[in-house]
Amino acid sequence: MPGLIVVGLQFGDEGKGKVVDYYAENADMVVRYAGGANAGHTLVVNGKKTILRLIPSGILNPNAVCVMAQGMAIDPLVLASEIKALREADIKVDGRLFLSDKASLIMPYHLEIDQLRERGSNKLGTTKKGIGPTYEDKVSRRGLRLEALRDIDKAWDQLWNSFYYWTTAYKGQLNNPLMSTQRMYMSEAADALLPFLTDTTTMVNAALKNRQNVLFEGAQGTMLDIDHGTYPYVTSSSAIAGGACTGAGVGPTRINKVIGITKAYTTRVGEGPFDTELTDELADQIRTKGHEFGSVTGRPRRVGWLDLLDLKYACMVNGTTALAITKLDILSGLPSILICNNKGIGTDFKTDETQDVRTYETLPGWEEDLTHAKKFSDLPKNAQRYVEYIESFLETPVCLISVGADRNNTIITRDAFV
Repeated sequence: MPGLIVVGLQFGDEGKGKVVDYYAENADMVVRYAGGANAGHTLVVNGKKTILRLIPSGILNPNAVCVMAQGMAIDPLVLASEIKALREADIKVDGRLFLSDKASLIMPYHLEIDQLRERGSNKLGTTKKGIGPTYEDKVSRRGLRLEALRDIDKAWDQLWNSFYYWTTAYKGQLNNPLMSTQRMYMSEAADALLPFLTDTTTMVNAALKNRQNVLFEGAQGTMLDIDHGTYPYVTSSSAIAGGACTGAGVGPTRINKVIGITKAYTTRVGEGPFDTELTDELADQIRTKGHEFGSVTGRPRRVGWLDLLDLKYACMVNGTTALAITKLDILSGLPSILICNNKGIGTDFKTDETQDVRTYETLPGWEEDLTHAKKFSDLPKNAQRYVEYIESFLETPVCLISVGADRNNTIITRDAFV
C-alpha cells in the first residue's frame, strides 16, 4: 500500500465498512481516525452480518492490527459492548486492538446535552451520541482524554471544568447532576479500556516507516465534513481524507492513495439540503430495496439521484485517486435512471448561483440481477454505461463496484494501489 485512505464522498452510509473490510485483506494495520459511535459500518461475510460503530472494520482480518486514533471520540460503554460481542463471536481482539490515550472521552452528560439539543426547532438531525458536545469540550480545552482513566484523581480538575460548564449551561435539565456519578462512570470505563490504551501515533508512524500496508478508515462523508460539508448540517470532525493526517498523527507525504466511495445513488440521514432528493413512490422503492435505514439510529434515510457536482467537489478536496461504487445492484429494474450533472450551467461545482438550478441526464436502466457478476464485462451494457458515465464525468478511475451486501459480491476493475 502503504498509506491508503478510504473516505466517503457523500453524506455517509456509502458502504465504507464493506470496502475497508475488502481491502483490509491485504492490510497490516487498519486505522480509524475520526468520529465515534455516530458511525455504523455493516460487514457481511458469507451471509453473517457484523455491525461496528467504533472498532475499525479491519477487525475481521485476523492478521491486521486495528488502531483507534486520537481524532476519535470514544463512548466507553459502546466500545466495551463491541469488544464483548466480537469475543463472543470468536474474533480475536486482545493484542490486536489499540486505542489512543489522546482520544476524547465521551461522558454521560455529553449524551444528555446532545439529546436535549435535538428536541428543539433548531435541531441538526444528529445521532444523539454525544459527539458534538465532546468535540466542543476538546476545542475549548476543557475535555477529557482517555489518558485521564489512568489517574482519575489527577483528572479531577479537568472533569470538574467540563461538568461545571455543561451543568451551568443546562441547569436543572440533566438527569445525573452529581460529580460522584461521573467519577463512578470513569472508574467503570477504566476497568474496560485501560488494557487497550497506548501511543498510537508512534505505532502508526512506525508501521509506515517499515513500509507496512496501513489502511486509514474514514467515518461519515465529505458532505458532512465540518469545513467542507453542508454547514451547519454537518458532523463535528474532519470527514475528508486530510483528516487522516491530523486524526492519526501522520504527515501527508505518508499517504499514497485515496479511494473515494459513492453509492450508485444518494442518501442522507437527518436535516440539511439534499438537491436531488426523491419524495415519491420511487424513493420508497429504492429505500426498501437498499435497506436504507441507519445502522446506528434505525432512521429511514432520505433517497435521491446521484449528484455528480457534489461528487466532483468531493473528489477535489480529498485528492481522490480511485472510486468505489456501491449498491449498483439496487438500481436494477428501473426503466431509466437520472443523474444530476448541471450540464451547460458553466461550472464544475455548485455555487450560490447554481444551487437551485439542476439539470439531469437520463440514462437507460437494466432489468438484470447483478449479484452474480464477477467482472465488469458480466454487467449489463446499460449498467456498464452508467459506471463509465460517472468515471468520465469525475475524471477518476473506478477500482471497485459492489453488487451486493456480501464481501463476495464485489467486482474489482483495477488495482487501486498502483
